[in-house]
Amino acid sequence: MNYGLYLSASGVLTNTYRQDVFANNLANVETNGFKPDVPMLRQRDAESVEDQLGFDVSNEIMDKLGGGALAAKQRINFAPGSLKATGNPLDVALIEKNQFFAVQEVDASGQATVALTRNGQFTRNDAGELVTMTGKRVLDNSDQPIVIEGPGEPTIDSAGNVLINGQPIAQLQVTSVTDLDGLQKRGEGLFTFKGEDIRQPVNAETIDLKQGYLESSGTNAITAMMNVVAASKAVTSNANMIRYHDQVLDRAVNTLGRVS
Repeated sequence: MNYGLYLSASGVLTNTYRQDVFANNLANVETNGFKPDVPMLRQRDAESVEDQLGFDVSNEIMDKLGGGALAAKQRINFAPGSLKATGNPLDVALIEKNQFFAVQEVDASGQATVALTRNGQFTRNDAGELVTMTGKRVLDNSDQPIVIEGPGEPTIDSAGNVLINGQPIAQLQVTSVTDLDGLQKRGEGLFTFKGEDIRQPVNAETIDLKQGYLESSGTNAITAMMNVVAASKAVTSNANMIRYHDQVLDRAVNTLGRVS
């Protein structure tokens, strides 16, 4: 088999992966608090190096070509998005990039766990609970859902206090994450820790929220579109290389190999 076919095929696969990631980022350009993914690639070693076959099967020229490219560990870009004013008294935006709101997530078995989100677009459900726009209960510092009772219009101040008629009834739990690489996405704008729960609640005096604002998506529409186009072109280029290698093989077998 032509070695170039394998290299070109790896280019098609890895750039298709990049294209999918960039397309997902672009699709979430209007999602509040969305953090774009960064697809990572790594060079694959030549077969003799990867399988530690030694010098018996080593080929100096082939080894220099390497073994193509592979998808590497995907990263999340946690850079803060721009703030947009909404005027909604229950909308709040986080300023620090390593801070998150704590919400309650219930799995299929009914077990409640804590998840994190950057989307501070909150509302009140029929039970009077403060929830996200997808229905996740917002938690206080005791990991309990925040219930807004009584008449009056609820508001949230810059310290995360939930107020009714100017009187505090609860405080949003804002969590500070020391190692952002330890977070993984769960869908619906939620994050959880990959391993052991290492949440570190931030003291109230260190919480800095922007009331009446929301954090925009971290995706830049123009950059995301350019990334999608570039990845698509890379897929096409590698696919064309596969076709060229196939044509070379055809010529080698059916033209150069013909016995006159």
